[in-house]
Amino acid sequence: MALPTYASPLERAWYWTYLAICAAIFLFLIAPILIVIPLSFNAEPYFTFTSKMLAFDPTGYSLRWYDTLFTLGHPEPDAVRNQAWWSEAWSSAAWVKAARNSIWVGFWATILATTLGTIAALGLSRPEMPYRRLIMALLISPMIVPVIIVAVGMSFFFAKACVAPDTVWGTLAGPFLSSKGCLANSSLGIILAHAMLGIPFVIITVTATLSGFDQSLSRAAASLGANPRTTFFKVIMPLILPGVISGALFAFVTSFDEVVAVLFIAGPEQQTIPRQMFNGIREQISPAILAVATILVIVSVGLLTAVELLRRRGERLRGVTPR
Repeated sequence: MALPTYASPLERAWYWTYLAICAAIFLFLIAPILIVIPLSFNAEPYFTFTSKMLAFDPTGYSLRWYDTLFTLGHPEPDAVRNQAWWSEAWSSAAWVKAARNSIWVGFWATILATTLGTIAALGLSRPEMPYRRLIMALLISPMIVPVIIVAVGMSFFFAKACVAPDTVWGTLAGPFLSSKGCLANSSLGIILAHAMLGIPFVIITVTATLSGFDQSLSRAAASLGANPRTTFFKVIMPLILPGVISGALFAFVTSFDEVVAVLFIAGPEQQTIPRQMFNGIREQISPAILAVATILVIVSVGLLTAVELLRRRGERLRGVTPR
């Protein structure tokens, strides 16, 4: 908000003080992220700024750690980089496989979390829903309870959730379960765990969107002969779609960044990017982790930008002036 021309000297002093405080808080929050980005271009295997970097010497900067993302685990990292080399990097490089697993798990976890979270939000938004506050508290509890407690509980539960391979369910879900037919140490277990952690974000986002939804539109559609399914897909869904997509993006980011649940549930084959970073810190500290962190920051900023654009679009659809 701009300072009015009739402001007193005291108001002007407080205005500039307020801006300075906001800038200091913003710098305090963003500084750790800003430091990681230039360190990812360090030519030396250090986590600190070298003298060459501080002097802006071009030889102090390098893309070697970004290159490591494609060569770590590659059988021939120094070979000619032709189509066969990149194909082998796609199938063998440790960081690439971790990224593929993260995207695959995040995609299906987002689909599941968005579907269940949207259905739950639609039910909780109805005034005749009994015990709405209690149900809401239970559904968003995974976001409030420490993740390690949720992960331990899911680990014990998934270890007992097994099916016999000779049954119908064992045949259908066999490729997604562990060798013992259990959810623990399986891709399906990770998807379910990440979906459970992402559902609260979808519920909160969609519920906030539904709070500004004009229920008279649904009644008008019903009075014109539309059945509930047609009303939902033709009237309700187009108006709450920005909130649904925003919730889906939050669920995807939650899945993409989750490491605690993966440590408790995943097996050796289910390596995601956060787990690969965790293993890299424990086993061999490499600035390649900083390169991955920089990429994740860029992806997160892009997703948050998309969420903000969708929020503004949703406000315009509801007739609210975007802030």
